Amino acid sequence: MEGIEVLPSLRMLRFPVGAAYLWRDGDELTLIDTGTADCAAEIEAALDGALRRIVLTHWHEDHTGSAAELAERHDAEVVAHRLEAPVIRGEAAGAPPVLEEFEVPIKAAIPPLPPAPPCRVDREVEDGDVLAFGDGASVVAVPGHTDGSIALHLPGPRVLFTGDAVANVGRTMLGVFNTDRARAIESLHRMAELDVDTASFGHGDPITHGAAAALREASAATT
Repeated sequence: MEGIEVLPSLRMLRFPVGAAYLWRDGDELTLIDTGTADCAAEIEAALDGALRRIVLTHWHEDHTGSAAELAERHDAEVVAHRLEAPVIRGEAAGAPPVLEEFEVPIKAAIPPLPPAPPCRVDREVEDGDVLAFGDGASVVAVPGHTDGSIALHLPGPRVLFTGDAVANVGRTMLGVFNTDRARAIESLHRMAELDVDTASFGHGDPITHGAAAALREASAATT
């Protein structure tokens, strides 16, 4: 794992596949996504405060893999969209992606990931709900990658967590492996309208300044 300071209050935890983010409010920490099922020990080593909540942007195993272990050990609240919650709990199967032609070899090159153990979800959220971190983190529904994918917008510090709805690998772009590309594009257009300076992605480097312009450019180039 590689730890990267994005902002004084925000740290990126980069794994071989994907990333998680730690947001600090004083002595309290919020973890956005949890990597794969073998990442818990590395995440715990990065904790320098009390882990109060875990927010899961969607159900995929590279985002929820260590959630159950961390939630149990730290008695942390687990937050996810109501449409993702049954999958995260292990009560339902998640829909597979509908691959674009160019995505087929990309998907084939990714090694199988360990399955995510079922995890409790303590709070099911909807678009517009506000979470108590970062001076108020607004839940933004961004369906398309999965039905219940969410982004988190912190208006005060002008920070956006996109999950896999957007990627920043070489350039800012629509995320891949979507269940509904048309809805994913609509979600990208929505995020491009937000007032943000910093953006953190499930895959790729964070943007520390000028994120709104990068999102607008990606949105304009995607149809």
